[in-house]
Amino acid sequence: MKTSIKTVLLDLDGTILDTNELIIQSFLHALKEVAPTEFAREQLIQSMGLPLQVQLQRFSGLEDVSHLEAAYRVRNRELHDELVCLFPNVLEVIESLHQAGIQIGVVTTKVRMSTERSLKFLQVPDVFGAVITVEDVVHPKPHPEPVLKALERLGGDPGSTLMVGDSPVDMMSAVSAGVIPVGVAWSLKEEALLWEAGARFMLNDMRDLYEIIGLEREPLAKS
Repeated sequence: MKTSIKTVLLDLDGTILDTNELIIQSFLHALKEVAPTEFAREQLIQSMGLPLQVQLQRFSGLEDVSHLEAAYRVRNRELHDELVCLFPNVLEVIESLHQAGIQIGVVTTKVRMSTERSLKFLQVPDVFGAVITVEDVVHPKPHPEPVLKALERLGGDPGSTLMVGDSPVDMMSAVSAGVIPVGVAWSLKEEALLWEAGARFMLNDMRDLYEIIGLEREPLAKS
């Protein structure tokens, strides 16, 4: 299916970066003294994609969660290099899109420091025309502001833009911003939740983007 896609926006955690276990372990560490005894990782999975502060408030029942955020970030830094990796074929696709003249942006609820650390550690090419973190917006996903801000920086048009994410909040943000929502089947969340939130396409492999955009699906040529 060939489309006139000119811009691709990417979520990070759970979409191109496999940070799932890192996030879960960081939450379990931060919440060990305050979460209800029945609290389990399954509850974490359903809320992943929301801002850290919102999740900590939800799980702890506290308004001021600054001490929990600090504990989360300490544990996250400790485990980062051990647990974070890229999902299959991400580098190939990013480089292929860039070579094809597709604008690429990142829209994440991570803070900028951890965003930059992950991208640098995993040696992701610096091909992003916009990197929108939770610190760059007033209203994070599922609000449309992060997607719209990325489009503004890229000079992109909503109708020719894909937003790829693993969470219902990614789909909701995309729908509200008028861009095309694309879910990933490797999400820890149920695919059905992504469809219900507005996904128009579902990727089983990151290279499935080639068909949506109209590029040949073949290995990246060696230079």
